Amino acid sequence: HIDRLQRFQNTPEYRAERTVEALGMVYRCHYPTLSPETARGAKRSPFHDRLAQAGAYFRDVSGWESPDWYAPAGHAPRVERLSFGRMNWFPWWQAEHEAARGGVVLMDMSFMGKLLVQGRDAGARLNVLSGADVDGPAGRITYTQWLNPTGTLEADLTVTKLDDERFLVVVTDTQLRHAEAWMRRHLADAHAFVTDVTGAYGQLNLQGPRSRELLQALTAADVSGDAFPYRTAREIPIGYAPVLCIRITYLGELGYELYIPAEHAAHVYDRILAVGPPFRLRHAGLKALASCRLEKGYRDYGHDMDNTDTAFEAGLGAFLDFRKPGGFLGREAARRQRESGPPRRRLLQILLEDPEPLMFHAEVVHRNGRPVGYLRSASYGHTLRGAVGLAMIEAGEPVDQRYVEAGRWEVEIAGKRVPARASLTPLYDPRMERIKA
Repeated sequence: HIDRLQRFQNTPEYRAERTVEALGMVYRCHYPTLSPETARGAKRSPFHDRLAQAGAYFRDVSGWESPDWYAPAGHAPRVERLSFGRMNWFPWWQAEHEAARGGVVLMDMSFMGKLLVQGRDAGARLNVLSGADVDGPAGRITYTQWLNPTGTLEADLTVTKLDDERFLVVVTDTQLRHAEAWMRRHLADAHAFVTDVTGAYGQLNLQGPRSRELLQALTAADVSGDAFPYRTAREIPIGYAPVLCIRITYLGELGYELYIPAEHAAHVYDRILAVGPPFRLRHAGLKALASCRLEKGYRDYGHDMDNTDTAFEAGLGAFLDFRKPGGFLGREAARRQRESGPPRRRLLQILLEDPEPLMFHAEVVHRNGRPVGYLRSASYGHTLRGAVGLAMIEAGEPVDQRYVEAGRWEVEIAGKRVPARASLTPLYDPRMERIKA
């Protein structure tokens, strides 16, 4: 699909470098943590140099140099040897994960796509595109899906209503051009204007049970649980900077996303680091993001689900609002899917019972000795004490609680079948008690 590509990827130099490397990798071993080596440095967040000093090991994320993990003082941030086993950085990643679960971490998420939608028709038209109601009170963030007329997924994102005529749509890096093109296509005749503001903001995420304490030490705004509940979006001052602060998480913890104007980004980062020591603030990278989100069962569009899946197959049917006035694109197809009963193919969370093996992607899942699906993404759950991931199960019968409980589950890893646990609901904090603390 042409809109998967970003504009910088069409420059002659990028194409000359990256295509040679990509073709050269066709018949080589695809290690799960291998990152491209050519066409690097195309995009850097405002925090890049500071993160490099903090020990970041950078990987390519749609052209962005983004920290994957951090080496502690005295160690160089390098991969000693590619492997399908535990690599040299495994314990450093574990420490970041545990800090997110027990303390507070700082993550550079500037690579996330940010689209500002403005105009008198913006709210109404976004509401038609979105399965959830995104045009409620101002100052709220809503997690939603976009469907096409056949009822399969086109995008998975958040919409923040800043005021009656301004909305911030945030998508993953791989969805940016597609979400932008989808909106422009469906807003063409409306008084609604889409602007890509990704590079205009540095994004820092504060996540973990101590994130509220640290944030309160940074600002005079009241960020208590009562004054700043879950899904609140509000501009707050941090130092000299006006910062859009959103209480939301992709890790499954109490947490906040800070959208900082690029010209203030370094200033805010320095303020955070200055107040961090009493809270044992730790930098964390994408490896910790992946392991935390997969423990919580959070989906990633383009990995766990795509435009061949329905919201019900992805386990996201509950986010579709069939009662909101005006409906939404794909509602009738989705209604038929809902009325047909439990889906016969369904995304399940899978946890290995043996703490030693690792999972990465595409491992075959067996139920009662028969292959029924494969892992779409996986990581290591340091809190759950085992490899964990999301697998699409092709059952041929309704995938409900009875189906899950009646199965003997195994995952094939390196030619061996490892006993596993399957679940329809998150294995970590299923009641969202930590998130809403």
